[in-house]
Amino acid sequence: MAGMKVVDRDGEEHGIEGRAGVSIMETLREVDWGVAAICGGMCSCATCHVYIDPAWMARLPAPQPDEKELLQELTGYDEGRSRLSCQVQFEDSLDGMRLEIAPDE
Repeated sequence: MAGMKVVDRDGEEHGIEGRAGVSIMETLREVDWGVAAICGGMCSCATCHVYIDPAWMARLPAPQPDEKELLQELTGYDEGRSRLSCQVQFEDSLDGMRLEIAPDE
């Protein structure tokens, strides 16, 4: 199965299994060191903010305007790495992708 490398807020890297066709947020909220995902994937809270390794950003679809607007309001926004994990579907082609859970805001 395809997986991803996730750096938690303490800086520890974990290997986790991804599920094709499921948002990265859904996988991350199932682990204790994952994301809060308060809105449940409705792109309205930004509690699933992650930093995608720049080497993988080009493989992802561009953020939609509502996602970009939410991200730009965050103190920890990084134009080259920030995404809402609820808006990124994991696919087998993303096997090995590395991401970091952004700080709480």
